Amino acid sequence: MDLDATDLKILRELQTDSSLSNVELAKRVHLSPSPCLARVRALEAGQVIRRHVALLDANQLGLHLNVFISISLKQQTRAALEAFEAKICTRDEVMECYLMSGDADYLIRVALPDIASLERFIIEQLSPMKEVEKIRSSFALNQVRYKTALPLQFVS
Repeated sequence: MDLDATDLKILRELQTDSSLSNVELAKRVHLSPSPCLARVRALEAGQVIRRHVALLDANQLGLHLNVFISISLKQQTRAALEAFEAKICTRDEVMECYLMSGDADYLIRVALPDIASLERFIIEQLSPMKEVEKIRSSFALNQVRYKTALPLQFVS
């Protein structure tokens, strides 16, 4: 989808606050409400805007542990990758999952309340997966930066 400067302005505003009314968004990007809404709908239809969400505070919800887990599989066959991905995507505590290059096949990030929950996750969920060969965990001690807004200055 080709994006112009006005589309990028709309995306910047919505990444900052997706709860803006169409009238307020239109004012901020210097459009009238009807063309602004048409552009937002086109961005949604083109899957540039995938969904509108509320960002929650993990600590306020008791999810104090942010852990990155490297997972190596026994085999890198398509069937093994697909089986692992299907299983890992069913777990609510898994916030992100990436297929990696290098030593680990996958890197996942989990949000959990405590060490006991992490131990249960590893022992009861990851270890029984027949595809999994090796599991290594790294704890996030302090979240220095967290953002969800994409860097639109690189979009042309």
